[in-house]
Amino acid sequence: MKNSTLIQYMAFACLGVFAVACKSKKVAADQTPKDEVEVVVPCSGTDYFTTNQAFRSNSSGESMDQVTSKKKALTNARNELAASIQTIVKTVTDNYVNSREFNNKEELEERFESLNREVVNQKLSGIKTICEKLVRTKEGRYKTYVALELSADDLVTAYNERLSKDEKLKIDYDYEKFKKTFEEEMNKFEAN
Repeated sequence: MKNSTLIQYMAFACLGVFAVACKSKKVAADQTPKDEVEVVVPCSGTDYFTTNQAFRSNSSGESMDQVTSKKKALTNARNELAASIQTIVKTVTDNYVNSREFNNKEELEERFESLNREVVNQKLSGIKTICEKLVRTKEGRYKTYVALELSADDLVTAYNERLSKDEKLKIDYDYEKFKKTFEEEMNKFEAN
């Protein structure tokens, strides 16, 4: 009887030490070093990262004028969003064209590039503001933080509509293959 009680006490003691050790490691890992200060930026962080469902970007703008600070933030975020979309679509286009092995590969790539610019410019008008914060700095300036979002499905639909209207591309265009290639590329965001 004494041995089983002693074993139980030892087991509880070991569990207690283990739990305290794990907790102290977690707290230590989450703490900012004493000589550094964590900066929390509004409208940013994991909730505002691009996913396989939507492209997202965020930015800020500062000015003596409230409206100008917002315009700067929106312009910066739109440019970032457009660059992100163009990068993904370029990769999708390259993969799609290479997988289709067309005889007129170079011409096809050029036409996709042109359509890419058109569609991105057109779709940027459909972006949503998912976060906006206005602050006043200690210098009395206005600073606007924004996060923007564009649905990946809306973008694929716009590409399909535009590609289907191009007579030369229409012959070689396979929507399901293009969409599959696009979705594979977007799923990489979930893996990160």
